[in-house]
Amino acid sequence: MGAIPKPPQGQFNVLYFASANSFTSKEYDTLPAPLPIGKLFDALEEKHSGIKDKILSSCLVTVNLNYVDVPNDNSEDASESSVVIQAGDEVAIIPPVSSG
Repeated sequence: MGAIPKPPQGQFNVLYFASANSFTSKEYDTLPAPLPIGKLFDALEEKHSGIKDKILSSCLVTVNLNYVDVPNDNSEDASESSVVIQAGDEVAIIPPVSSG
């Protein structure tokens, strides 16, 4: 992964690793901030149809290098999560990786 530029004013970067990178054919995207963590997967699904089921359902997510829990759509936590992604933040989508 090359150097990722700073996101434009009022936005944040989403970095794609492993199969997320392959699925999107991108190293990163930018999204408008602020964005509650519970809305992240919906925003990514709008940009990349099918990513929610194929990638996001089993991935880990970090915000500024800290792992965060992303509430699912059906949970009560989806609207109550205290994590809000801010402008300039860096979010990473990290799918499971196997080795052999």
